[in-house]
Amino acid sequence: MPNRLHFGPDDLLRCRFAVSPLWETQEAVRTLKRPDRHGYHPQWLRRIRGASAGLELGLLWLLMPQRGYTPDFLGPPPIGPAATFDEEIAAVRAADPEAAREELARALACTPGATESPRGRALLADPVRAVRDLADAVEAAWHTLVEPDWPRLRALLDADVAFHSRRLAEVGLGALIAELDPRFTWESKTLTVARSADHVRHLAGEGLVLLPSVFAWPDVVGGHEPPWQPTLAYPARGLAGLWAEPSDRTSEALVRLLGRGRATVLASLTDPATTSALAHRLGLAPSSVSAHLGALRDAGLLISRRYRHQVLYERTPLGIALASGGGI
Repeated sequence: MPNRLHFGPDDLLRCRFAVSPLWETQEAVRTLKRPDRHGYHPQWLRRIRGASAGLELGLLWLLMPQRGYTPDFLGPPPIGPAATFDEEIAAVRAADPEAAREELARALACTPGATESPRGRALLADPVRAVRDLADAVEAAWHTLVEPDWPRLRALLDADVAFHSRRLAEVGLGALIAELDPRFTWESKTLTVARSADHVRHLAGEGLVLLPSVFAWPDVVGGHEPPWQPTLAYPARGLAGLWAEPSDRTSEALVRLLGRGRATVLASLTDPATTSALAHRLGLAPSSVSAHLGALRDAGLLISRRYRHQVLYERTPLGIALASGGGI
């Protein structure tokens, strides 16, 4: 059964990409309970195995049915493209208790017996405490499961947004939608998502948040009933290379794929660097290095960040995977 989102003229002007550490935390918690999501994350699972044993995740898992509703206030639409976790968790803590209680009741109803369980009754009996306890659980999960790897995860998500923003400029929203995920189709200003839930929503000028996600794979996750802004999370590009470790040499296979100059630049970016620093390190003309960096960034292998008066380039996880011989 499909999920259909109907766009009006104003909605086309209010679509945006975002990155959310809060959403990644929610999906990381869900991934621990979902073996079908483990395929891309064995290194992460090994790393957090001991630390996660000290987390109390049962309350969150109770509200995360595999098929069904999860309370919107636990993962509100991202505030902006660069919101911090502290900003996002503050919004969770500020949730209206009565509205939160309605969402909790709806989520609990998706799991047989959950509403009448001791934890379910406690959540509904004291929504003020429920909001506080759930926010505390999410924050503990962030610090343990996601924060240590956030720079790596953020690089992948930023690279996805940069790549698809360029594609939006090149091909327009309708063509881009189909590129985000094979389950997305666009026809007559309607975005259809092939998934189990049968849902129709007219966006009515609210637009749509498009959210690349590391831990949502292999799912696409549609979020938020009114009054929340609609949000659609999809698996980010380059997941296969997310946990690959970089290599300190340029492989001949990479040279054959990219050419000697671009392969050398990609392999040399073990740490973020400027064009001039790379040119000095490699003994190449800055103009040549700049051209290679631009091509690698356009291919989604690098991202660039402005730091004061400098522009720093660094490899995305996809770039790391290629440089280390890990494949795509």
